[in-house]
Amino acid sequence: MTATPAPFPCASLIREIGRGARGARSLSRQDAHDLYQAVLAGRVSDVELGAVLLSYRIKGESADELAGMLQAVHESLSPVGPPRGGPAVSIPSYNGARRQPNLVPLLALLLARSGVQVLVHGVTADPGRVTSAEILAELGIAAADGAAAAEASLAAHGVAFMPTATLSPALARQLSLRAVLGVRNSAHTLAKLLQPFRRPALRLVNYTHPPYRDTLAELFLQPDAAGPAGVLLARGTEGEAVADAAVPRRIEWLRGGQACVVVEAQPRGERGDPALPPSREAAPTAEWIREALAGRAPVPQAILDQVRAIRHALEQPG
Repeated sequence: MTATPAPFPCASLIREIGRGARGARSLSRQDAHDLYQAVLAGRVSDVELGAVLLSYRIKGESADELAGMLQAVHESLSPVGPPRGGPAVSIPSYNGARRQPNLVPLLALLLARSGVQVLVHGVTADPGRVTSAEILAELGIAAADGAAAAEASLAAHGVAFMPTATLSPALARQLSLRAVLGVRNSAHTLAKLLQPFRRPALRLVNYTHPPYRDTLAELFLQPDAAGPAGVLLARGTEGEAVADAAVPRRIEWLRGGQACVVVEAQPRGERGDPALPPSREAAPTAEWIREALAGRAPVPQAILDQVRAIRHALEQPG
């Protein structure tokens, strides 16, 4: 018989974070870790969990709170070991295409062609959106059902897709609460910050709303927060970590407590309208990606610039 986890009393913590946007106070990194560890372990009652999630939805997470929560999530992961040495990159994919084609798979396959091992992690389906998992499946790269399958896909294709439910079932349960609460919660931010590899690897991290840039920069400028390979931070394309083909945006590399700009932003339309897939649906997007990889369709310059920035970061000594 499985023992029921001991309840985690969090009324005192809710009193700190639950006083609204102006009256709430942030928790220490340790308290945020302990609270989120208990959330992931199912030790927080439904009533208290709703209070915690909605409190953070209103207050927002501080950099220290994100650091503590992320530590708790990493303790729940089933990490992937790249099957060979050499550079590795993780790409979160949690939004999918809503209005324009999702080109995360193109970015991943361009990197793999240059010798980089790429693990894409995220959701497999999202109503009304086209996910990276659906496009990769059209390209012959199925979602991995465990670390061994992901490692086999990396060995065969240079790219693997790992669902969040496989990587961290506890985090996936928190993501699923959006359907219950009607709004996103802290898990949607934390999922995009994960380091899913067993050894150091470069992470692509994106944000949607500009104020999040400052919080994430503060987080990853903390000692050791970005890891030896660092983090490439940029505003996302409909919430995805691939460069926007139409509006090239700034990309920053954060490592060792320092930040530097590796791609400068450019005004919309300065390079003309890029050629893109004729549809955002999975099958035509996958076919267009095949054409682009074969040189029969032009790869958007913004994505080529992103590939170069990633290669530059990976080639620097740790």
